[in-house]
Amino acid sequence: MPSRTLIACLLVAAAFGAHAQQYRWVDERGRVQYTDTPPPPSAKRVEKKMLGTGSAPDGQEAFALQTARKKSPVKLYSSPDCGPACDDARKLLGQRGIPFSETSVSQVAQIEELKRISGSGIVPVMLVGTAVQKGFETDSYHRALDAAGYPRSNPVRAALPPSPPKPPVPAIPPAAAAAPANTAPGPEPAKPVQ
Repeated sequence: MPSRTLIACLLVAAAFGAHAQQYRWVDERGRVQYTDTPPPPSAKRVEKKMLGTGSAPDGQEAFALQTARKKSPVKLYSSPDCGPACDDARKLLGQRGIPFSETSVSQVAQIEELKRISGSGIVPVMLVGTAVQKGFETDSYHRALDAAGYPRSNPVRAALPPSPPKPPVPAIPPAAAAAPANTAPGPEPAKPVQ
């Protein structure tokens, strides 16, 4: 009987240990302190973190993800007609829960920026910090993200579907805006069947 109680206690402790809290705070002497118990009332700049599983509470990013994002932000260069390669790149980043910005290359200045970064105007291109990954290849993307310290999954962001950037709206030339609408008769609309 005592062994069952001991096992139950260990399981409960393990469950709570997997989601341990840690506090970061500054004491009265200006020293940064890390504790797993709440700091004293005199503490300044108190931060509460969740440790253990890599997940973060209330939609916050995990610490490893925050660190990697600050050190090596991810940017994806795509184009409106890129097709499956850009879709796959977006999907991989979304599934991994990687926060990224995306530039849809469609203007001369964006093309020049892409050529400066990657040496060509071919998309997709993923920029992780200063590391450039040309084209899309699943293993290469994972290696670049792993090298930058991004966690393999971020359950908070992975739940959000990636959305492609909206292509810029082309300006309507003044001549086209002033042209009259086509008034030629078209086919008659279909009539409902009675």
